[in-house]
Amino acid sequence: MLSSAIGASAAWAQEELVISTWGGSFRDLIEENIGKEFTRQTGVPVKYITGGTIDRLNKAKLASRPESDITFTTSHIGWLYIDGGLFEKLDTSRIPNYSHLVDAARISDYHIGSWAYVYSIGYRPDIVPSSVKFESWNDLWNPALKGRIAAPDFDPSHLIAVAALLSGGDAATWEKGQDKLKALKPNFKAFYTNDANGQQLIASGETPVQVLLSMNAYHMAGQGVNIKVAMPKEGAVLGVDTMGIMKGSTKVDLAYKFMDIALSPEVQSKIVAYKKASPVVDNATVSPEDASLPGVFTTKEQWDTQTIVIDHKLRAEKTADWRKWFTENIMN
Repeated sequence: MLSSAIGASAAWAQEELVISTWGGSFRDLIEENIGKEFTRQTGVPVKYITGGTIDRLNKAKLASRPESDITFTTSHIGWLYIDGGLFEKLDTSRIPNYSHLVDAARISDYHIGSWAYVYSIGYRPDIVPSSVKFESWNDLWNPALKGRIAAPDFDPSHLIAVAALLSGGDAATWEKGQDKLKALKPNFKAFYTNDANGQQLIASGETPVQVLLSMNAYHMAGQGVNIKVAMPKEGAVLGVDTMGIMKGSTKVDLAYKFMDIALSPEVQSKIVAYKKASPVVDNATVSPEDASLPGVFTTKEQWDTQTIVIDHKLRAEKTADWRKWFTENIMN
């Protein structure tokens, strides 16, 4: 192992792999669990370019040559990279553990899952009346929650899909849920602008019920906030963060090596323990404690029965329309 690492280091001398990702805890997640292992195995340092999801997409569209070799983005925004001709088509034979990738993480021929999570109902059991149960998404409409709920303002797709589902439709026929969603307006207190803002609102108790990212809830729980994540009987809205190789990268071999390490069972196991995400390979090891958390999926049955999956390409096409409608009809 040592001799191969030395050989690789010599072959890739003076190289540097550039990763485009979100900042903050997500950059740390990649660096601590993937980047350091990549450098250990190859001797190649990793540089990170960080920014918001849409900001990085717009910057990539304007660049004459790619700033990064690999880009992490959400599954649906990844389709916008593809539409812009920004991702290389993947040769999955160069990613040995691809054969263990769960179906939900096989997003396209150009980008694949790196970890998964859910948007679900998070709540403060010390503040919410004990009579209020969250066994179904319908429970958000409970009159007892008037003026107590928060949801993200930057991506209303979760609630739009849920309202459509509860109204006999789905994301493709989202208009069916419009009246249902309008009926939820009295229960909203706030719409948070980013993860930090959302965490502050629920930690303070100002909005003791939220539609939130499961990983954020578990992060707060680890800091002592009394917060629970519900798993509604309809399932929770699946989110998959993905990685793709930028077209025009001069370090494609290194990029494949990085992706292979990211999908290795050892690294996937570390990501689950670090962030309480779902592993996207079926051969990762997950502790019983983490496996018991709502939204951490370790079996095919869970992937099949506990997720609400919004078609990723449809979501990319509809996000702007959904946000416009949500802003005009729910937030205003």
